[in-house]
This record gives sequence, structure tokens and C-alpha cells, in this order.
Amino acid sequence: QSQLVESGGDLVQPGGSLRLSCAASTFSLESSHVAWFRQAPGKEREGVACITENGVGTSFADSVKGRFTISRDNAKNVVYLQMNNLKPEDTGIYYCAAVIRVESVCFLMRKWYNTWGYGTQVTVSS
Repeated sequence: QSQLVESGGDLVQPGGSLRLSCAASTFSLESSHVAWFRQAPGKEREGVACITENGVGTSFADSVKGRFTISRDNAKNVVYLQMNNLKPEDTGIYYCAAVIRVESVCFLMRKWYNTWGYGTQVTVSS
């Protein structure tokens, strides 16, 4: 059983919004960098957004800048991905990933993270 659980995926029309949640079930996220990745059918998994352990540092893929935001609530042990103005190309399985780090910058590289969830499906279609 994964230690990270994603939720919030759904079918939404272009231009719509969704909020994904990533919850840790067996450990505290408060000392972890957390990132969201996504994988479309037939494509490589790509980094979407990440956030440092204190929430001060964030990073976004160019394709989602200005539309997605990432935030965290360490008291609830949850990280959120707010997705606005969704496009069909945002369709894919969204994965949450974490690594224990205390640094001012996070990275959108798969190898940076050692704990992964099973993903939640996001479909953007009319």
C-alpha cells in the first residue's frame, strides 16, 4: 500500500477547474518536498509542480504556469494542486511524490523523489 494517496481526479470540460489532494498516510509531510507529476497515454511522466517543505519555494512546468498552483497544509498533512483553465492536453494520470528535504528550491525531476502514490485520473474533454 502506497504511503501517498491522491484524490480529486475527475472528468471536466475545457476551461474548468479541479483541485487534487495528496495525503500521507503513514508519515509526516512537514519535512518533505512534494511534487505532482502526470503521465498521458503513450508519453513519459512529466513534472507539473513542486513545493518545498515550508511552502516558500515552488516550481512549475512551463505548460501550466499561470493556471496551476500548489499549496500545502502541514497541519492536515496534505498537499494540493489547484488546476484552473484546464485544457485537453492536461489529461493524464496525476501522481504525487515526496522526498524528505529541507532546501529552498524543489525540482521537477523524477529521480529526486523516493515515495510515490498510485495516481488519480484527470480527463479534460467536452
